[in-house]
Parts: sequence; C-alpha cells; structure tokens
Amino acid sequence: MKFLSFTYKGNPTYGVKVKREDSAWSLPKLFEQFGEEKEYPKTLLEGITTYNTLDFQEIVRTLVEKAEADDNNHLYKAPFNEIEFLPPVAPPNNLICFGRNYKKHADELNNEVSLTVFTKANSSLVGDEGTIESFSDVTDELDYEGELGIVIGKEAHNVQPHLALDYVYGYTIVNDITARDLQKSFKQFFLGKSLAAPVGPYIVTKDELPNLNNVSIVTKVNDEIRQDGNTRDMILSVEDIIAEVSKYVKLLPGDIIATGTPEGVAAGMEHPDFLESGDAVRVSINGIGTLTTYIK
Repeated sequence: MKFLSFTYKGNPTYGVKVKREDSAWSLPKLFEQFGEEKEYPKTLLEGITTYNTLDFQEIVRTLVEKAEADDNNHLYKAPFNEIEFLPPVAPPNNLICFGRNYKKHADELNNEVSLTVFTKANSSLVGDEGTIESFSDVTDELDYEGELGIVIGKEAHNVQPHLALDYVYGYTIVNDITARDLQKSFKQFFLGKSLAAPVGPYIVTKDELPNLNNVSIVTKVNDEIRQDGNTRDMILSVEDIIAEVSKYVKLLPGDIIATGTPEGVAAGMEHPDFLESGDAVRVSINGIGTLTTYIK
C-alpha cells in the first residue's frame, strides 16, 4: 500500500493510492461510508499512532475493497491533478537524519567516515511537487541529497537490530536540502539543514520494499542524473540505524529517519553546480516513486 497526505478541494486529508490510477482513495470518506466505527483517524499520523500497523492496513484494505465494489466509487477518489501533496506524515513528527552513511559520499566531501546524526526543523517539511525558495539571501550553496526515509510505526527504545524492522511502518523519500556554506559556518548542522526538507510522495508499507539491501536511489537535477546509488553501499543498515538511534532517543510513531545519501552531491563536484532558481530536483527510489521539488 502507498499512503499519502494531501489537500483536496481546500481540505487537508489522507488516503492510499488507487492501484493503476493517478488518484487516491480518500480514507476519511471510506471510513464514513463503509467503516463500522463512528470514531476513526482523521490524519495518517493518527492512524499510525492509534492502530497496530498490520491491523490498520487490514482495516484500510477492507475499506478499499468495499469502495471498489461500489457503483459510485468515483465519489471517494481524489485525482492527482486536483490535489496538493503534503508531507506524508502531516502534521509532521520528528525528522532525524544520518550523515556520512555512504563512504563515497564522505570521501567526495573530504570528510572522515564518522557517522553524524542531526535533526531538521519540522516546519521545513514540504510535500511532493512542492516549490521551495532558492534562499539566495542566506546561502550561495544550496545542495540536494536524495535519501531513503524510514517511518516508525510504534514506540521504540533500545531496540536490538534483529528486531528493528518490527518497529517500522514503512518507507518514504527524503531530499535533505542543505546549505553547504551554512553547514560549515556553524558548529552544528541544524540551521544549514533546516531551510527545506521535501518528503514523499508516499509512505509505502514494508511489504512493498522487502529487500532493503538493494534499493536504488537516483537524483536528477533538470533531468541530469547527479546521484545513482544503492542502499547496499550504506555503512549502517536500516536495522542498525534504528538500533543506534533508539539507544538514546525514544522513537515514536510517525518519526522519520533519513538514512544518508550516496555520492554525487553538488558540493562534491570539481566545479560545484549548486541549486538555483528554475531548477527541478527529482529523487527516485524503486518501489516508492519519485519526489519532485521545484526551486523558485
């Protein structure tokens, strides 16, 4: 299943992608029409938080089956060309990021391979097909970083690696937009990393991405391939990342962990080609989709 949050006809809502269609089932409408309970989750975050992961997916699957069999099922769909994508977990939860988790990326920036963990401001989250500023008033070095994102499904603290995937709800795409000059100017990364954080377009459930050690990540700027990586090159695996973070932080449902970026960022080029007004950045991960961001 591919879950998403979006605005449709001026109203924020959430749903799941309709199979073989560029549209989404509006889950609040399905709950109202076909659900058995009067109280139902009003946001995707509520759904992730309230229900056991598998229970929620089974409830949604049953609702979709009932809608598909209804003669008026078009009433419960939102065409993609009429919606505005929101960050999949809206309102946003914590966004925790791993840096230097790909050796070649560390090498291209002349950094030691020492894992770095930081956060991005929740207010920086942007949905798919979103437009962000060039931030030219504060940076001359706006960069992209395509990454696999882990979405936590239940409270996790001090989790062992072999059990880590039990705490995962699904996966998404993160573009860790970075102001390289600001990143270097301050002792911590927060300001240089919090200008923008595109996330989406979907959260795909675990069953749609079964082989986490062989997932391709491709980033294009204006149709030019800049990053062409694979999760098999990560230093810490998804399981190890969850175990490491949960040693120190109690992870909560809806938290997103960005797992690091492969080589190919603008700052690593011999002649850096940073983002500027008019650019379009597309991060594609097989099994999830493509996250598109425009620079105003």
